[in-house]
Amino acid sequence: MNNMYFTEEHELFRQSLKDFLQKEVTPHIDKWEESGTIDRFIWEKFGEMGYFGIAYPEEYGGMGLDLFYTIIFLEELQKINSGGFAAAMWAHVYLAMTHVNKEGDHRIKEEYLTPSISGEKIGCLAITEPFGGSDVAGMRTTAVKDGEHYIINGSKTFITNGVYSDYLVIAAKTNPELGNKGISIFIVDRESPGISATKLDKLGWRASDTGEIAFDNVKIPINNLMGEENKGFSYIMQHFALERLIMGVNAHARAEHALEYAIKYMSEREAFGKTIDKFQALRHNVADMASEVEMCKEFNYSIAKRLNDGQYVVKEASMSKLLSTKMADKVIYDCLQLLGGYGYMEEYPLARLFRDSRLGPIGGGTSEILREIIAKIVIDKKEYKPAVKQ
Repeated sequence: MNNMYFTEEHELFRQSLKDFLQKEVTPHIDKWEESGTIDRFIWEKFGEMGYFGIAYPEEYGGMGLDLFYTIIFLEELQKINSGGFAAAMWAHVYLAMTHVNKEGDHRIKEEYLTPSISGEKIGCLAITEPFGGSDVAGMRTTAVKDGEHYIINGSKTFITNGVYSDYLVIAAKTNPELGNKGISIFIVDRESPGISATKLDKLGWRASDTGEIAFDNVKIPINNLMGEENKGFSYIMQHFALERLIMGVNAHARAEHALEYAIKYMSEREAFGKTIDKFQALRHNVADMASEVEMCKEFNYSIAKRLNDGQYVVKEASMSKLLSTKMADKVIYDCLQLLGGYGYMEEYPLARLFRDSRLGPIGGGTSEILREIIAKIVIDKKEYKPAVKQ
């Protein structure tokens, strides 16, 4: 136990979560990976256990716990070897629900946050567009005010939970002439007329429903605007630090899981009369990997501490995602190599880990975009400011 960050209560929570995942989730993972659909009952079980509410206010059914409970939640989800299942869970809890909690008014929180915490409703965050990618400011989806309603037209893509979610938190331009200063955030019911979704076929994350979503004259009440009109870009930027840290934590956790599996395999696999963990070349490779994992993990914990203390850590969180996802890809690649031919077989976990990990340097801001953000901070001395609280 790392006593700098985790208390005994944290570790009791970790053990409870591990037991829950092994009993309730692991037996179904292969089926969900095959079907690309996560059965609805598991969302309700997560809700019953309180796992969706650990970071949210007690007023709406949450527990209001510190960020290190979230870190544990993310780490343990990576160790059941389904990046898709993990993504479906954390995209609901920390992408969609974060906006509902931060920008939603009391009515919206009662209508969407409370049932999200209980697992009765599933949310998705829809920002990325087919022609925009990481260019949030270049989005084309529009929301035009029409009396007591907004009319939404446009499309989104690569949206986790984009097909089976019950509601969508979407970004759209309410004043296109203002560029990124004309974006607003809305909450939209899945059953609203004019919404259609197509499931995308992916290399990895097979269990999650990643969708492309079209909005054709979708009419929503004016009070489904979250926060202030035209302030959406600053809200999105405000939450990117948490999203990038999440991706960094996911990366160090899956790399650690891969390494633990490879070490166990090496202790059992024999070649030339001894187990392969006795060969110096392989041992030193493991030493390098363990060092890289530990460096990223410690860095991520320190960022989590600062974020938990209310500091604005956009630079550090961007660095976390950039380096941790790169590290995880390399470590998992090398772990697969340690298994030889068995690493390439689907019945061993490294093949799925290898595929699932590859999304790390892409989703939630590509490594190329992150490098430019970091370069602007360290070279151009640009300061990214938190959104002004109203």
